[in-house]
Amino acid sequence: MKIDPTNSADLSAQIASAIRDAIVEGRLIVDERLPSEAELAEQFKVSRPTVREALKRLAAQSLIRTQRGATGGAFVARLSFEAAQAQQITTSTLLISMNAVSFATACEARYTLERACASMSAARRTADHLATMRAEIHRQSQPGLTDEAFCASDVAFHRALVDGAGNPVLSYQLAGAVEGMQPLMNMITFTARDRARIIALHTDIADAIEAQDGEASAHCLEALERETQTLAQNVFARRAASAAAPAPLS
Repeated sequence: MKIDPTNSADLSAQIASAIRDAIVEGRLIVDERLPSEAELAEQFKVSRPTVREALKRLAAQSLIRTQRGATGGAFVARLSFEAAQAQQITTSTLLISMNAVSFATACEARYTLERACASMSAARRTADHLATMRAEIHRQSQPGLTDEAFCASDVAFHRALVDGAGNPVLSYQLAGAVEGMQPLMNMITFTARDRARIIALHTDIADAIEAQDGEASAHCLEALERETQTLAQNVFARRAASAAAPAPLS
């Protein structure tokens, strides 16, 4: 592992990148102990604080774990799909919020990806996935449920649908679409939505998944997308009309 001391990039970032490449390429394997801070400092010809900062970067990416004690040190971590989903969700949420992605674009992306899972979920879903979907539908129908709780239940319903496909790679990739995009869409449309209509559409989706009818589940998701897009258009139209209305005379 080497770095370029003449490179203007931060030295700790270069060290972290070199170690990350070694992990990705299999030169460092899961549970292998990294050299000590002093050894790494000598190897890269940098100070120990610089090495320490590089290790912090790797730990933040869940690529290494630290262990205290006589047999402690920094070890290559086994990165799981479940652990990586939190980073995927955070990154997706930030990308959407920071880059002015339109509601229509986010909605189109999210439902296109989710429909890709529908047929697999219909074929592979377990009783637990169905139970979760039914439980969330029941929760959504409870009187007095707050808008925030309804949105959270909405996310849980769709995560069960995605996870029902039984493909951890898809679940990871879609975590950003479902949990990163959907809360944004929910909070824009929650004031305008007809809960009974959403519950009915969720019920149709769950029925199709239970019947192992992938085509029907995809059609139901298309209907839910149309409903969501229409709600958003109505919300934006009302906001535009309100902004254009003349101020009342005092």
